[in-house]
Parts: sequence; structure tokens; C-alpha cells
Amino acid sequence: MKTKSTFKTLALKSIMASGVIALASTSVQAYEPARSAECIAPANPGGGWDFTCRSVGKALVDLSYIKGNVQTVNMSGAGGGVAFAHTVSKRSKDDGLIVAASTATTTRLAQGQFPGMNSDQVKWVGTLGADYGIIAVAKDSQYQNLSQLMDALRKDPNSVKFAGGSATGGWDHLKVLITAKEANVTKLPKIKYLSFNGGSEALVQVVGGHIDAFTGDISEVKGFLDSGDIRVVAVLSEERLPAPLNNIPTALEQGVSSVAPNWRGFYVPGNAGNDSYEWWVNTIDELYKTQEWKDIMAKNGLMPFHKTGAEFTQFVKNQTLDIRILSQDIGLIK
Repeated sequence: MKTKSTFKTLALKSIMASGVIALASTSVQAYEPARSAECIAPANPGGGWDFTCRSVGKALVDLSYIKGNVQTVNMSGAGGGVAFAHTVSKRSKDDGLIVAASTATTTRLAQGQFPGMNSDQVKWVGTLGADYGIIAVAKDSQYQNLSQLMDALRKDPNSVKFAGGSATGGWDHLKVLITAKEANVTKLPKIKYLSFNGGSEALVQVVGGHIDAFTGDISEVKGFLDSGDIRVVAVLSEERLPAPLNNIPTALEQGVSSVAPNWRGFYVPGNAGNDSYEWWVNTIDELYKTQEWKDIMAKNGLMPFHKTGAEFTQFVKNQTLDIRILSQDIGLIK
């Protein structure tokens, strides 16, 4: 088993993947975006992909990159597979379409969960930050910290039921398995994980006391955290997040070597025009540098992580390969 070293390689490549940044060419100036654009969030409202579409869409309009509006369309199913297939088969030349993506997307691609499809069928635009993984419980849960959760799993892998917004075997599920593996939990396939169409649905089940714990990303739990309905027992980052989230302990400081960054970004249809693609790449580059986006990142716990164009495309290929190896090591795929 090479789980630990493989995951460390994955985390490093998530931050250090090399490549050449695709700068917008002079042809960008010739492209005039439509008054309105559409952003597909491949899950129900309230999750990380929904947050990505709505926050970026609002910023693009507020800063006049788009003169009209950016409509968010929620298209859940198959852990992002429905949206990916829709983009490839029905919107392949749509210059006004962007689709929210994340590490959950590369995870599904790595595991062959989008039958007949691969990362080369779309164009990868860029990232706008990293959303670190978390494990949370309801405010009145019997589990006060990560150690108690892992102790329960070591005694009986069936004893704790987790919920997340990704499909079974997806990135949210993988976070639990990686964390449990690093905590010396055995019989990982016996850990219970229930998949929902978005983080908000999963969180409602945890808050309602129907499921023991939530696995997702920090941006997904912000509202529930502010209301006091949940308690985050661990953030899967190298260091504590900036204020006001700096009171959440990391898994590392609790003795569990689990780090799970989830980049937030976009792809566009594979046959979209080169001019429009370069416009999107250039626009995401510029948006990332604005104070408005910096404020959004700080408010929602996003950490700096930015790649675009050719560099991002190569990063996706590298991460997909890393996750495929990791999934084989853990036993999710053969």
C-alpha cells in the first residue's frame, strides 16, 4: 500500500504542479462576450459548485466583465456526470457557457465514473482558490472532536454514518477514507457513507440527527457554522484557516496526517472558440486579482490557489492520474 506517500504526492502536486500559464493573446480583444452567460453548477443549490457559480457570476457582473447577468443553472446527477455529458454532447460549441468544477470532478474522471468521457473533451479555464475539506457533526453530537470519531471507527467501522455531496467513491467520500486510513482505521470499505445531490442536502440530514457526521468543504458549512447548528471537528489543511475560521482545529494537530485541498474552478465546452476560451482565461486571471474576489475568498475560507489555461490543463491531467493511483491503493477501484 502506498496510500500515505501517494496522498502526499497528490497534495504537493495540487499546489506545485508545473506548467506554462496561458496568457490571453491579442485575439482576446476581438472577442465580445454576450450580454449574458450561463454557469452550470453540477449539483443542487447550496453546495460548493453552486457557491462557485453564484459567487463568481455576481463578481463578473458587479465588476462589469459581463454586461448583463450570469445565470446559475443547477444540474445535479452522477457526481457531476450529468453536467459533463450535457456540456460535451449538447453544448459543445457554446461560447457563453462555463461549468463549475473542483477536485470532485477530477476524482470522478480518475475513477472512470463518466462512462465514455475524459478530461480532453472540455477546455479547462482556471481556478479561483482552494476550498479545504472538513469533517463536521451536529452541535449536540456525542463526538466532541476528531479523535473520538476515529476511536469509534477503530472499534467498529460501521458505527459512524457519514454524509456528503459527492457520489459514493467521490472526493467527499475519499476524504473520510483518507482520514480514517491515516488514523489507523482498518476495514475501510465498511465505513458508511451516504451520497446526496449537494452538500446542503447532506448537512440537513446531519443537523436533523439522521446521520452522524458531514464530510465536505468549508465553504459549504459557513451558514450552518454561523448559526451554530454544526461543529467542525477538523479542517483538512496544513495550517488553521484565517480568521474568522481560525478556531477550527486541523486534523494534523489532532495527530491525523490528512490534508485535502479542493480547488474551485471552471471548464468550458471542448469546441468553444479559441477567442472565447482565451477571454474566459484572461477574465478569470483578472478576477482573481481583484479586491472583491479577495474579500469573497476571506469570507468563505478559500485559500490562495490559482492556475489557468495550459498550466491548469496539465494540472488536471496530473491530478487525475494521482487520484486514480490513490483510489486503487485504498481499494475504491481496481
